[in-house]
Amino acid sequence: MDETLNPYAPGAGTRPPELVGRGPVITDVAVALARTAKGRAARHTIMMGLRGVGKTVLLDHLYRQALTEGYAAVKIEAPENQKLADLLVPNLRRVLLELDRKGAAAKTMRSAFAALRNFASAFKVSVGGVEVEVTPDDRGVADSGDLGLDLKDLLSAVADAAADRKTALAIFIDEIQYLTSDDLGAFLSALHQVGQAAKPVLLVGAGLPQIAGLMGEAKSYSERLIRFVNVGPLSLEDARAALSVPAEAEDVRWQRDALDRVFAITKGYPYFIQEWGAETWRVARTTPITLADVEAATPLAIDELDQSFFRVRLDRLSAAERKYLRAMAEAEDGERVASSAVAKQMGRTIGSVAPTRDSLIKKGMIYAVQYGEVGFTVPLFGEFMRRAVPSDNDEVR
Repeated sequence: MDETLNPYAPGAGTRPPELVGRGPVITDVAVALARTAKGRAARHTIMMGLRGVGKTVLLDHLYRQALTEGYAAVKIEAPENQKLADLLVPNLRRVLLELDRKGAAAKTMRSAFAALRNFASAFKVSVGGVEVEVTPDDRGVADSGDLGLDLKDLLSAVADAAADRKTALAIFIDEIQYLTSDDLGAFLSALHQVGQAAKPVLLVGAGLPQIAGLMGEAKSYSERLIRFVNVGPLSLEDARAALSVPAEAEDVRWQRDALDRVFAITKGYPYFIQEWGAETWRVARTTPITLADVEAATPLAIDELDQSFFRVRLDRLSAAERKYLRAMAEAEDGERVASSAVAKQMGRTIGSVAPTRDSLIKKGMIYAVQYGEVGFTVPLFGEFMRRAVPSDNDEVR
């Protein structure tokens, strides 16, 4: 098959040629944004799911849709060990400059820029490489040093500027589970307060499954403030469409049993579907793509995942963390495994391996499925560990 026409797009955050199975989430966020812009109540949205289900792609789609529809939108990725203030200030500054260009009222713009300067000064955030200072005339707004209170003032001021343009401030945050507990609690508090004041601010976030628990620990009212949406594997019908529709645009067809085999191997995870689609396209010589083509492509797809998607995550782990994950893979039963079974597999007590488990949770490699059980955040990672790491040591093949 002509490689230059290969329609599949495996890659971190790369939009697939056909975005399928996410219609309800897209519609719900569009409605929430419209309600927020009209001053009506709407719950914030957090999309939760394992690696490879397309959360980043979906969040980026929602962000671009918000920009197209004229919302004052910012998109942030929350890396590990970075403060929320450092992430927000440059992005909110860009939004304010855009609102100013579009002619928001001078009074609200002045108040918003003052709040931004004060907030940046209070939390030592440089703007354009330069630290800003509070001017005497603007003291008292977003400069107390209390993150929750100052975030409330800052978001309120930017929301007022957005309201002048009859729109809403939409904040999109990827990898939101990496925010510190203090930052997360302060952010939720600020969102709660601006919501009570009917300010047009909406959060749309994406994170690993543990984010619901982290938010609940940060603020007990998070379940009333936020709508948590599980983003999971595609259905068989949607998986078929993700493979067949892009191919048909290039006058190539898939046989039904070939589509169903890819679904069975990938378990419907979008990233893996794109990987198998790309490798099968390379192997196939003519249309239609057959089951034999899929079988021939499978070792190539597995090797590609092992060398990139899986290994990059393994390489950042300590020897103790690798051993824990290898024991998980050995004891794994489906998508979850008891912490006690992992400890037993390692010949250790639960208490002695708890620090390693907690470290892996913080790194986003595993999550607490429920009390006493953990699961991999990366689909099929257990199979990779069994292939790549011998059971008796942590050396990688």
